[in-house]
Amino acid sequence: MRIIENNSSKIQSQIDQIKQSRAAYDTKEVKYCTFSKDPSKPIPGMTLQESMNLDALTKYMKHLEDKYAEIKQAMLIKYVPAQRKSDLDEEMIVLLKRRDVAENLNRKLQFCHQRLQIISQALTSWVKSDMSSPFQDFVEQIQKTKYLQGDQGIVEELMEDDPHRAKEAEIMLHYIERFNELISLGEYEKAACYAANSPRRILRNIGTMNTFKAVGKIRGKPLPLLLFFEALFITSHAFRCPVDAALTLEGIKCGLSEKRLDLVINWVTQQRLTFSEEAGDVICDYGEQDTYNKAKCLALAQIIYSECGLHKKAILCLCKQGQTHRVMEYIQQFKDFTTDDLLQLLMSCPQIELIQCLTKELNEKQTSLSFGLAILHLFSVDKKKIGIKLLQEINKGGIDAVESLMINDSFCSTERWQEVANICSQNGFDKLSNDIMSILRSQAAVTEISEEDDAVNLMEHVFW
Repeated sequence: MRIIENNSSKIQSQIDQIKQSRAAYDTKEVKYCTFSKDPSKPIPGMTLQESMNLDALTKYMKHLEDKYAEIKQAMLIKYVPAQRKSDLDEEMIVLLKRRDVAENLNRKLQFCHQRLQIISQALTSWVKSDMSSPFQDFVEQIQKTKYLQGDQGIVEELMEDDPHRAKEAEIMLHYIERFNELISLGEYEKAACYAANSPRRILRNIGTMNTFKAVGKIRGKPLPLLLFFEALFITSHAFRCPVDAALTLEGIKCGLSEKRLDLVINWVTQQRLTFSEEAGDVICDYGEQDTYNKAKCLALAQIIYSECGLHKKAILCLCKQGQTHRVMEYIQQFKDFTTDDLLQLLMSCPQIELIQCLTKELNEKQTSLSFGLAILHLFSVDKKKIGIKLLQEINKGGIDAVESLMINDSFCSTERWQEVANICSQNGFDKLSNDIMSILRSQAAVTEISEEDDAVNLMEHVFW
C-alpha cells in the first residue's frame, strides 16, 4: 500500500505540473490571439488551394513584407512629428515679419519715386520755358494736371500711403488657398462657384479650367469641368467684361461633348460671351453629327457668325435651314456680297427656290444675281440636274417670262446668253433656245434673213 501511495503521489505531482504548464501556455496563447486574425478564416487575397501551397504562401509573405516596408518608408516621408509643425509656425511668423518690413520699405520707395517723377517733369517744363515763373508753380500745375487726368494715385500718395493694397493681396491669397482646398476635398461644385465669383476675376481663366479638366470624369457625378463652365457663364452678367473667346470656345466644346445642347443654347442666347468663328464651326460640326438637333445648331451658329461679322457663313446657315426669305433680307441689309460670293453660296446650297429669289427683282430693285451666269456656273461645276430643273421652270413661263428675265439681267452679256441658248439646245430645250436667240436678235435690232430671199442686197447700205 505504501508503494502504491508513493506512486500515486508522484503521478499526482506530475499531473499538477502539466496543468500548470498548460495553464501558462493557454494564457500566452490568449494574449497572442487578441492581436491576430482568426486562423480558421481564409487568407485575404488567396484562394483555399493557394493557402495550402507552400510556394504560394512564401510568395505572398514576401509581398506582405514588401508592402510593410513600403508603408514604413511612407510613414517616414509623408508624416512628420507634431513638433515640426510648431517649428514651421515660428518660421512663418518670422517670414511674415520680414514681408511686412519689405512692404513698408517698398511703399516708401514708391512714394519717393513718384515724387521724383513729378519734380522731374516740372523741372523739364520749367527749363523749356523762359524760367520767369517760380519753379513751385510748375510743380503745382503738374499735380493739378495729373489729378484732372484721373491719375490721382500719385498725388494722393504724396500725402498718405494706401493701406488697402496689402490687405487686398492677402484676401486674394486666402481665396486661392480656399479654392485649392475645395478641389483637394472633392467639393467640385462649390469650387466652381467659388472660382466664378472670385474677386478681380483671378480664377476666371484658362489655368482654373485646366485644374478642373485634370480631374476628369467621376462615375455617377456631373463632369467637374462642366460645373465650372456653368458657374462661369451664369455669372457673366455680374462682371463688366464678358467671358473671353478662349473660355467661350472651350465651354461650348465641353457642353457639346457632354450632350448638353440645352446649356449651350442658354449660354449663346442669354449670357455675355465673346464669340469667335471657331465656336460657330464647332456647333455646325456637332449639328452634322446630331441630325435631330441640326436645325437648332444651325440657328446657334448663325447667331455667332452674325455677331462676328462673318456674313457669308451666316447666310449659308440660313440657306441650310431653308429660310430663303431671311437670306434675301440679309443680303439686302448687308450689301457687300459679290457675284462670286453668291455663286459660291449656290455651290454649297443649290436650291431652286434660292436661285429664283436671287435672280428675281425685289421691290423694283436690281436682281442680286444674273440668271444666265447662274445657269452657266451650275453646268460648269457639275450641278447639271439643278440647272435642268431651273430651265424647266423658266420654260413653263413662255417667251414673255424669258424676255422679262433677260431684260432685267444686266450682268450677263450677249455672248453669255448665246452660251445659255447652246446649253438649252444640248439638253433638249430647243424652244427655250430659240426664244433666247429671238430675244437677242430683237434687242440688237437684227432681222433674220431667209435663205430663199435672194432679192435682198446685204451691201445696199454702203452705196447709199
